[in-house]
Amino acid sequence: MADIRHALPIDATPERVTQLVSSAEGLATWWAEDVVRVGGADTLELGFFDRSTVYRLVRAPEPDGVRWHCETGSEWAGTDLVFRPRPKGSQTQLEFSHERWASETPYFVSCNTTWGHLMFRLKEAAEGAGARPLFTKSGMDTHAARLY
Repeated sequence: MADIRHALPIDATPERVTQLVSSAEGLATWWAEDVVRVGGADTLELGFFDRSTVYRLVRAPEPDGVRWHCETGSEWAGTDLVFRPRPKGSQTQLEFSHERWASETPYFVSCNTTWGHLMFRLKEAAEGAGARPLFTKSGMDTHAARLY
């Protein structure tokens, strides 16, 4: 099994970071504009590329952060997204992992790059720097698409 891992300091409270990674409204701020609650706040669908790709996330127990279990996706199914915001002085140290990938495929490598980009969008959102979602309902944010 393979895991993607990122860590970064954020000038915001752990509570602010937690709100951005634990709710449909928060995730729509920095990750994907197309977020729909399915049967309550603990199950979400994220739509990408005009819903040609949809990931279904279910909130799972996590003692010191937020864990989403991915139910769909050819390589995402069975993986977990884990966000652990920890106080560090006047900042929050966010430890992120996308766990339990079957193997390190080219798609895994691409997702690692994308998660790095997303971490900085999350940081901008938490710090009030005018973040916007990387994935819009019609595709990818135009500035970001130029980077890929």
